Amino acid sequence: MFKTFINAFKIKDIRRKMLMTLLLIVIYRLGCFIPIPGVNVALLSEAVQQYDILGFLDLLTGSSFSQFTLFAMGISPYITASIIMQLLTIALPSLERLSKEEGGREKIERITRYVGIGLAMVQSIGIFVGLEKAAAAGTSYLSSTLPHWMALAVIGICATAGTAFLMWLGERITENGIGNGISMLIFASIVSRVVPTVIGWVQQLFTQVMPVWAFALLLVLVVGMITLVVHVDQAQRRIPVQYAKRVVGRKMYGGQSTYLPIKANANGVLPLIFAMTLLQFPGMIAQFWPQSGFYSFYTKYLGQASVIYYIVYALLIVGFGYFYNAITFNPIEMSKNLQQNGGFIPGIRPGRPTSDHLAKISGRLTLFGSLFLAVVAILPTIALSLLGQTSSFGATSILIMVSVAIETTDQLESHMLMRHYKGFLN
Repeated sequence: MFKTFINAFKIKDIRRKMLMTLLLIVIYRLGCFIPIPGVNVALLSEAVQQYDILGFLDLLTGSSFSQFTLFAMGISPYITASIIMQLLTIALPSLERLSKEEGGREKIERITRYVGIGLAMVQSIGIFVGLEKAAAAGTSYLSSTLPHWMALAVIGICATAGTAFLMWLGERITENGIGNGISMLIFASIVSRVVPTVIGWVQQLFTQVMPVWAFALLLVLVVGMITLVVHVDQAQRRIPVQYAKRVVGRKMYGGQSTYLPIKANANGVLPLIFAMTLLQFPGMIAQFWPQSGFYSFYTKYLGQASVIYYIVYALLIVGFGYFYNAITFNPIEMSKNLQQNGGFIPGIRPGRPTSDHLAKISGRLTLFGSLFLAVVAILPTIALSLLGQTSSFGATSILIMVSVAIETTDQLESHMLMRHYKGFLN
């Protein structure tokens, strides 16, 4: 991977794209240190440690949320809006027709931006309203001398403006830089937490807070997770496809053999994020009313120290894996495309048998990918808790970092291949 980056940096056009990407990421990280006025940062940091879902949001924003800077909400509202619009495109026939029209994708993307901006406003204000309700009497998360409603309005406007700027920044990275802009921003946020985490481990080692064997086991766990994620992320099932020969005019087309690749974990990290959000959101709501019976029930049976929590977590990951695969993978459409282009799978008849065969293979791979996510999400968490450690190297963060790194490397290689394609033809 490093050799790919070095070779790409020697090419002027690609070097310009790489420097543009680095410049925009630096701008993003600088904005993470611009505070939004009127927030009691000390109390908010304590709430981030207390509520798991706020801690996850803080991870995706590179600690911007706990300090509540300009980019406190990060790009998460836009990601949520994209998922909502993707689901609505499948559920609503009008949006499905719009997506297939000329220029329809651009209209849906424009609607997604507006929905993301609206979600950023609602989330930024709603979080403080909820925290204020859960706080003890006389405790306020706002430090502004303005009226309460006006302070909330200032916080909402500033946080929403930051999210809107990040959406624009991500589009500029996608158009003028390397990689997907949204993914690169999240990647930069997670990577910013790596160095402080490693420094904390080393300090615990030298102060003898952490035994040497625990430190060694922790490093083996992290390296093993990264290695496992890389192998599974690049693994794919190659379905052989044969194209029949056909004559068009005086030319003959087809007759070659190829394959249809399906990734072993095609859903990526989304099922894990969905399951985590769905499982933690009721707990966050319950913590706003700590004296209620629901809070006691949730803490006893669905707390992270409970076996039921991990069972439900794993089942939700598998369930969301099948749900998202049903939305994104259409074996009937794929079978029709193969048949229209004169392709067929050896030993399988075209039409319905082909779609059933593709659905069967996709179902098996979805089960494997979902079980892989469940194992990677649960076992390291249990191991870290046994070692008495909390780490930013969670399953979600490692999956995102590895996936973005591999995607960026593949894009650099494709740019270099296009740059030197004449040499390959000679």
